[in-house]
Amino acid sequence: MKTTYKNTPIAYTSQGTGNPLVLLHGFLESKEIWKDFADELSSKRQVICIDLPGHGESGCFAEIHSMSEMAKTVKAVLEKLDTKKAFFAGHSMGGYVSLEFQKKFPTLPTGLALINSTPEADSLERRKNRDRASALVKKNKKAFVSMAISNLLTLENNKRFKPEVENLKKRALNFPEEGITAALQGMKIRTDHTELFKAYTKPKFIISGKNDPVLNYKTTKTIAKYCNSDFIEFPDGHLSFMENKEKLMEFIRKSTFI
Repeated sequence: MKTTYKNTPIAYTSQGTGNPLVLLHGFLESKEIWKDFADELSSKRQVICIDLPGHGESGCFAEIHSMSEMAKTVKAVLEKLDTKKAFFAGHSMGGYVSLEFQKKFPTLPTGLALINSTPEADSLERRKNRDRASALVKKNKKAFVSMAISNLLTLENNKRFKPEVENLKKRALNFPEEGITAALQGMKIRTDHTELFKAYTKPKFIISGKNDPVLNYKTTKTIAKYCNSDFIEFPDGHLSFMENKEKLMEFIRKSTFI
């Protein structure tokens, strides 16, 4: 299914009815990462999965896809579905979008789950890395996609989940170059939402991988404590939807029925 935002197609799926759950993917991912989750969870509720701008089957509409603009595309989908309330679970970049959505549309989310994500803004070094990444995308998109996705898992899990990792890379290679760079630049300039997340009084969770090569586990745990957020730890890396699929599925099944 598709709707439009700024005359640009935004793809999504909706399965099941009642107690809506919105699942948002991360950078270089698409709604496809949630397929098994949606199939399983939609037997008891509505599950909405959205391709964020420049990813999956959704188009591009700007040189920079800010988290604010991405949040507005999510709102366009929910308006299309006439969804008034929903629990949000976002992986990595999807977590950033979820927080921005909460800022813009505070009455809609019934809870937030940040999966391998953080309310913090990029550090100065991280911003520089975003610019380096953008340059590499323009020079050699294939090399960038392969390196960027492989770096999200341990060497052991790259081997263990080789077919799944290759599928992730294959799908990402179909994303337009401008969509990838627009997301990189959008993440680079995102707002720090630590205080927003701390002040959020509805159910909130941070899920972290103990061996996440992108987000430091101890730092993430400290942030969760500061924000009075429930903290859930998994044993693996940045791709909990793949590396700890059953545990994440069980968490969502039990913890998001608000």
